[in-house]
Amino acid sequence: MARQAQAIHVPVTRPAGAAPAWLVSLTNILRYIVLFAFALVFLAPFIFAIANSFKTAPQIAQDALNLIPNPFTLANYIKLTQGAANVPLWTLNSILFAGVVTAARVLLCALAGYALARINFPGRNIIFLAVLATMMIPGVVLLIPRFIILKQLGLLATYPGGILPILVDAFGIFLMKQFFESLPGEVEEAARIDGATPLQIFWRVALPMAAAPLIALAILAFQGTWNELQHFLVALGPTARDLWPLTLGLATLRGAGVGQQLDFGLFLAGSILMTLPMAIIFILFQRSFVESSSHSAVKG
Repeated sequence: MARQAQAIHVPVTRPAGAAPAWLVSLTNILRYIVLFAFALVFLAPFIFAIANSFKTAPQIAQDALNLIPNPFTLANYIKLTQGAANVPLWTLNSILFAGVVTAARVLLCALAGYALARINFPGRNIIFLAVLATMMIPGVVLLIPRFIILKQLGLLATYPGGILPILVDAFGIFLMKQFFESLPGEVEEAARIDGATPLQIFWRVALPMAAAPLIALAILAFQGTWNELQHFLVALGPTARDLWPLTLGLATLRGAGVGQQLDFGLFLAGSILMTLPMAIIFILFQRSFVESSSHSAVKG
């Protein structure tokens, strides 16, 4: 008869000084509650804006804090396509401006950052300092010089006039330079021994390794162009309505003229229309955006 094995009970001991399991769980719960509270504070205005965009004007005035529209209406979104508003065309213009500027910034900033980081040429440090210096100048200071240059070139109220002045961004060059400086030189040296030219090394070796900062740069470029107002107001002017992006077009919905009243529902609907594309893009690419933040740090 086989002898039954006796179960051996080994007591589980907690390391000295370790907190009890219930205390660790309670601490984690409290942390999540605090984080949720902070998130709710930041999300609350956006949530109320969405809810009120589906309400009528009297309902917004009487019960703006109610998150359930009663009655639910799409009238504010319908009004965006009627009257003086031309939201479909303004949306296409915004997509055009943001798409072209994003593609150009990703390519040109990557080229400039790689040249400043990996190619030795006279005056490289001076050029880089000049690029950094432009980041210290307030954008509003450049509006009048930009207007004069565009006027002299005959580019006011044109698509090129709205695109060319913002094709390259100093921060984008800085971001890409810092990343390319962190790449190991052995990889490029191996490609150089195989006979690759500097452009081939950039295109086939360095650029594929820069996916994270390129995605971050694309998000920042798209967001900055999508939300830009001052530049388009100067470059396109108040009369070229067919060239306006959404920011400039929706600014006219504020009712800021004499004797006009702000249509809260219409303005909130336009704000939601402006916000949703960027929120979706950031949610989809937030991991790459966060990962690339380390590459923007100054090398020690």
